[in-house]
Amino acid sequence: MDYEQLLKKAKENLPEVSVSKERFEIPKASGHVEGNKTIVNNFLAIAKILNREIDQLLKYLQKELATPAFIDGQRLILGRKLGAELINQKIEQFAKDFVLCKECGKPDTKIIKEDRFVFLKCTACGAKHPLKVRI
Repeated sequence: MDYEQLLKKAKENLPEVSVSKERFEIPKASGHVEGNKTIVNNFLAIAKILNREIDQLLKYLQKELATPAFIDGQRLILGRKLGAELINQKIEQFAKDFVLCKECGKPDTKIIKEDRFVFLKCTACGAKHPLKVRI
C-alpha cells in the first residue's frame, strides 16, 4: 500500500466526530436570606451540574466567602447574610478554576491526583493542567 491508501484507510477507521450544539451554562444559585443566614436552595443541583463532589464545592465556598456553612437536605446554609451576586461570582470562579478545561473550554474534566500533585484532566481533548489551589 502506498501512503495515500494508508491515509484513506486510517480516515475510515476514525470515530465520527459529534459536534454538540448545546452550550454549558454555569448554574446560578437560587435562595434567600433568613435572619442572619443565607440559604441556597439548589446547592446539590449546582454540584451535580458542575460534576464535582459536594464537599469540594462546599469547602471552596466556605473558604472564598469566609463563612461557616453546612448542608441541610438539598439546601446549603451559609452562616451570614450574602448577596446572590457574590455567591454566583464564587460559583463561576469555581467552575473556571476546577471544572472548565483551559485548552478547549469544555466542562468534561476530572480532578486526578498523582503523587502529591493534583491535576485537572480533560476527557474531551486530553489536556492535563496542574491545579495550584487545593480543594
